[in-house]
This record gives sequence, C-alpha cells and structure tokens, in this order.
Amino acid sequence: MATNLPSSSKPSNLFAAVDMGTNSFKMVIVRSDPTGKFLTIDRIKQPVVLGRDMPSSVPNPSLSTLSQSLSLQALNHFKEVLNSHKIQQARFAATSAVREATNKAEFVDNIRKTLGLDVEVLSGEEEAKLVYLGILQFLPIYSKIVLAVDIGGGSTEFVIGFKGEVLFATSLKLGHVSLTERFVKNNEIADMRLYIQSVIEESGLVNKVKELGFEMVVGSSGTIKAIEKAIFSGYGVDVLKEFQREWRFSKLELSSLVERLCSEEEKVLRDGFFKRRSEFIVAGAILLEEIFEVLGIEEMEVSGYALAEGMVTEVLARVYSDYDINANARWRSVVRLASRFNSEKRMKSAAQCAGLAKIFDGLRMYGEVSLEEKDVEYLEAACLLHNIGLFTGKKGYHKQSFHIIMNGSHLHGYTTEEVKLIALLVRYHRKKFPKFGHDSLQEFPKEVKRKFAILCAIIRISVLLQQYSHMNFQEVEVSHCPEGFKLVLNEIKDQPLIYGTTHPSPVSIEKEIVQELEHFRKVFQQTLMVIIPPSSTLES
Repeated sequence: MATNLPSSSKPSNLFAAVDMGTNSFKMVIVRSDPTGKFLTIDRIKQPVVLGRDMPSSVPNPSLSTLSQSLSLQALNHFKEVLNSHKIQQARFAATSAVREATNKAEFVDNIRKTLGLDVEVLSGEEEAKLVYLGILQFLPIYSKIVLAVDIGGGSTEFVIGFKGEVLFATSLKLGHVSLTERFVKNNEIADMRLYIQSVIEESGLVNKVKELGFEMVVGSSGTIKAIEKAIFSGYGVDVLKEFQREWRFSKLELSSLVERLCSEEEKVLRDGFFKRRSEFIVAGAILLEEIFEVLGIEEMEVSGYALAEGMVTEVLARVYSDYDINANARWRSVVRLASRFNSEKRMKSAAQCAGLAKIFDGLRMYGEVSLEEKDVEYLEAACLLHNIGLFTGKKGYHKQSFHIIMNGSHLHGYTTEEVKLIALLVRYHRKKFPKFGHDSLQEFPKEVKRKFAILCAIIRISVLLQQYSHMNFQEVEVSHCPEGFKLVLNEIKDQPLIYGTTHPSPVSIEKEIVQELEHFRKVFQQTLMVIIPPSSTLES
C-alpha cells in the first residue's frame, strides 16, 4: 500500500503581492513557511505606465479611459496566474498615480465590480513604511539607523527606520515618469534640477534627516537597481569584477553615470542597455543625483526587495502569530547572493529547483542516514545558488558558482564547514557524481559524507526536473510503497499564455534523468519513479 509523504510546497504556502505602480504593475509570488522565511518563485510585470496621465503640471489629474483599460487587462492577467496556481492570499495596492487621480474611487470600484479584486490605495507614508519592511527582508540592517530612498514613476518615498520601527516617513511628488513627461521630453534639464531642489527644500525633508541622522542609505526599486547595474557593468562595457558585486555605488560613480546619460551621443547605447526603462532613466538618475547632493549622501547600498516584499511581510505577520521580521538572517544572505548574480529568469529557475528539493523533504527518513532540518536548509540554499555562475557563461558554470560561494564571504551565519558543504553541492549538481573518496570531501566525517550523497542525489534530480517549466511544482504528489518512491508532476491547468517561452522536450533530458535516478537508487537503496504528463514515465 502506498503512503503519501508530506510536502512543504503547497498552495496554502503561497502568497502574492501586486504593486500597481506609476510606471508598471508588478506581481510577486512567494513561498513561505511558518518561520516567516519566504522565497520569491515568480515575478510578473505589465508596463501600464499610468504616469502619462499624471503630469505634475496638471492640478487635478485623472486616469484616462485607455489607462483604466490597460490596468484591467494587466490585473486580469495576474488574476489568471493566481487562479492557475490556486493562490488565495493576494494583496493589491496602488501607489502615486492612483493616489493623485481625481477619479481613483471610480477606478477602484470598477476593478472590484469587473474582476472581484479589492485594491488598497496607499498613502505616501504607508508606501514608505512598506518599502522599509521590504528592504529589512533583504539586507542585514535591522540594528542600524537606515535612510531608505525608493524612486517610483510618480513619487519618491523617504523613510528613516531603526530595528523595524519607522522613525520618519514621507513621500514627495518626484517620479521618473512625471519628471520625464514635464521636463526631459522638452530638454529642460536645468529647470528639472531646480524643480527637484525646490520640492525637496519646501518639504522640510533635509532638516528632518539632519535631526534624526542615519548610519547607512539604501535605495530600492527598478530605477535605482538599473543605475547600480549600469555602474557595475561599466555601462554597456563587458566588465567582470571577480565575484565582488556588492550592490552599492558612490556619489562620484553616480555623477559620472549621469554625465554619460545626458550626452546625446549616448542615446543608442542607452536604449540598448536600459531597454524599456531608457525613456525614464535620465530623469531617474538626475533625481537621485540631486537627492545625494541635498541630503549629503556619499554612498548608497541597493536592496533587491521593496514595496511588494514589504506587503508580503505584513501579510505573513498577520498569518503567522510568531512572525519575526528579523529572523532567518542566514537564509536572507543566501537569497541576497542568488539575487545579485542571477537575472530574474535564472532566479525563477533556481527558486523552482529549491521548491522541488523541498518536496523531497518527506523522503529524508528513508535513507541509510536520516537528514536533519539543517541538512534540508543546506540543500535548499544550494538549489538557489546552483546557477549563479551562469553570469560568466554556461561553460563550467557549476565551478564558477562554487568559487563565488567559497571566495566572497557572502553567506552570513554559516560555519566554514557549512559554507563548503553548500558550495560542494552546487559544484556537483551536474557532470560527474562525486565519490566518497574525493579529495574535496576528505575533511568531512563519514556521516556528513553520507548525508552529502543523499543531498547530492536530490539536487541533481531537482535541477533537471525544474526544466519542465509547464509543470505545477506546487502540487506534486510524493508517495512510498514497498517497490520504492513515486513522484508525480502535474501540469499547470488554465495557464495563461506567456509569449517568448519555450519548454524542453522530455526526450532532451530523459537520458540525464535516467542516470540521476540510478544515482538515487544507489544512495537510497530504493527506486524512484518520476511521472511527467502526458505519458513520459522515467524509472530507475
């Protein structure tokens, strides 16, 4: 008789947050556990650009019929994705453009009636507080007085926080879309600088920042992340700084970038590098340069998380009674490292791999050596980091991933032995299966070597199976019977069409899976059957 094994990956562990911004609508889907640890498993963006209806020179702006129609289309797409994954915990929040619109009540009511979705319209202060919560989940800054700056399409949020408490928060009507529409398109750069300075001066922000002070400055959201990427990469030049990307930049580096961006000769390069954001990057970079100047900022660190993750954090705090926003420091350092070297597409693949590995959690009592919770943590970390070496190219990327983990002091809270174990799992997630006698494993005790073999067998299968991107990895059936284990993958039903994606043919990876199932059999002394719809069944 088959016994169903518990799985930590299920729809009830999935949460979503939608940031209805001035430039684009963004949805993040995360998988969480009761400790509050969460991992973003998907990000979807729709370029609605509500800010075109919100020029700062117009006293009573309203959302146009076209913008409302595009908004409904984007939100309907998000709703289809949520339904396909059976996600019931979702939060929708609108920011500056909707906040300033005279017809916001009509807009929100129309969304409710048409799509059945409830949308919160955040005040500027609420938006700033959520941004702070978001960056706390990305950077180890809980015990520091932090000035956070988040540049959006229609406004910029400023918040000073300490130990999870907001000391000051404000929102200024300075956004890269609204500034572009009013100044950049008319080539009025000098006037834009004066306008930015006057808005900041009249707000009283400078005096408040001087009064409270700050130990560090953190920037978030797309514009600031794009600026950091441009500075790190040499702006269009193929520069590799050996494993040392720290996601921070100085005032001098920012000024040099602004100077290049404002050059008319740079337009072709700018469009190629920044793509859709190119239209607004000049306004965003100049705005940030002026903020540096008036607030006396010399260096800014960049967060991969912002408003949407702050929304998720608030939801998790309500769902889990013992939620601690400062917990899981080790896990956050893993996520930080993965985010810094991976594109969004590769990050999604890594998250799917980590989710699949967690599905194997129910198997951990069946091997010759039982795995502990910390061993599963190593496995999940290795899955999330297995492809970070791809930023240098595909050839030998598993070795590059290994070197990044070993040489960068990126993983905080882990012992030297734990870091090496994670790095070795990453190193051997592909190519030759390691032997107990391998030189790299000599320093580990025999029991650790046995656990390593089990974890290695699981990560290698997980990496291969995550290539089936049309599978619903949140609903995987795992069972055990005298003949062995059975893993059944299900397709995502009613999945909305996403253009530009391709799925590998089962035949293309079938041979590799058969090899890995044989490794699994040797390690567990039991077979594993993998059933992939519609009829591809692979068995060791």
